Amino acid sequence: MTDSAAVAAEGLVVRPSRATDGPFLQSLYQTARPDLQWIDGEPEHVQQVVAQQFQVQEQGMGDNYPNAMHYVVEKLGTAIGALSTDFGANEIRVLYLAFIPQARSQGFGRAVLQGVQKAAQQIRCPVATVVWTSNPHARRHYLALGFAVEERNPAAERLVWYPQ
Repeated sequence: MTDSAAVAAEGLVVRPSRATDGPFLQSLYQTARPDLQWIDGEPEHVQQVVAQQFQVQEQGMGDNYPNAMHYVVEKLGTAIGALSTDFGANEIRVLYLAFIPQARSQGFGRAVLQGVQKAAQQIRCPVATVVWTSNPHARRHYLALGFAVEERNPAAERLVWYPQ
């Protein structure tokens, strides 16, 4: 682990999400979707659209990955992010990783992903994720952690990391 990742990891806890985390997770989802900030309308209407999109994501993950595990990332007891993973037959999939704006660019995502990589290393299993082409920041982070592009289409890329 790099020094900056070690510093970021201090006080960082990844715990299973609870039903009481719902409001935090929905708020986090809204900040992680900058496209939703462009909705023109009354605040109540915007919140309704955000809530619907959040439910679509949750249902889609549940339908496609019924055994997915959902976590809240905390720093010194305060919720700052979320992680959803699925341990498939042949790979660990990172389905969702997001942080509140104040926690971004501080090494927390790197520390969490390195934890996933460490778990994958122990069971000799690759880690895969899909990154939207509209999210070059996330793509750079995954590539810096040793992920490689395995599939590409106009909307997204499938990135995979293999244990050494």
